[in-house]
Amino acid sequence: MSQNIEIEFKNMLTKEEYERFLLEFNIDKRQIFSQENHYFDTPDFTLKELGSALRIRKKQRSYEMTLKQPAAVGILETNQTLSYEEAAQAIQSGKLPVGLIQTLLEKDNVHFSTIEYFGSLSTNRVEIAYKNGLLVLDQSFYLNKEDYELEYEVENYQEGKRAFLELLSQLQIPERKTDNKIRRFYDQKYKQQNPNGI
Repeated sequence: MSQNIEIEFKNMLTKEEYERFLLEFNIDKRQIFSQENHYFDTPDFTLKELGSALRIRKKQRSYEMTLKQPAAVGILETNQTLSYEEAAQAIQSGKLPVGLIQTLLEKDNVHFSTIEYFGSLSTNRVEIAYKNGLLVLDQSFYLNKEDYELEYEVENYQEGKRAFLELLSQLQIPERKTDNKIRRFYDQKYKQQNPNGI
């Protein structure tokens, strides 16, 4: 079990910008790895309304359940390692494993029994050390949608923001308001469930 504050900057990319970025940083296709995120919420999107999100991530052969909650600066991430059996049960039946994440959610009056499996998002990712931080370039697939995104994970907010904006400027990529993957997934799921905007 671990908790940490995540500070990251994000920017959506076009396919052409994504491909230009791969060339600019000399990314070899062998550096790109895949990971799978499985998302959960209540039927009426309670976690989304709280600004929180719950996922189980499969990365190589391990599984981790992560609760993301708003913090004064950045996002508070609580991580809980899962066995294959716990992850499979959560994805197949919606039964989530007990632990600190359950306790934190119930403090927000979100009961584990009301949470359902919403679906998965798969990502082709490459990570690059860059100016005291980590650049992450993602191509994601979810709910019949594909998108491209640049993330920059840092420990110092001001220093990170400056380096990120300089990089975008250097590559002539406009700054775009960018929701995180979970929010984009939820918005797409909501649109699919409410095609008439009701």
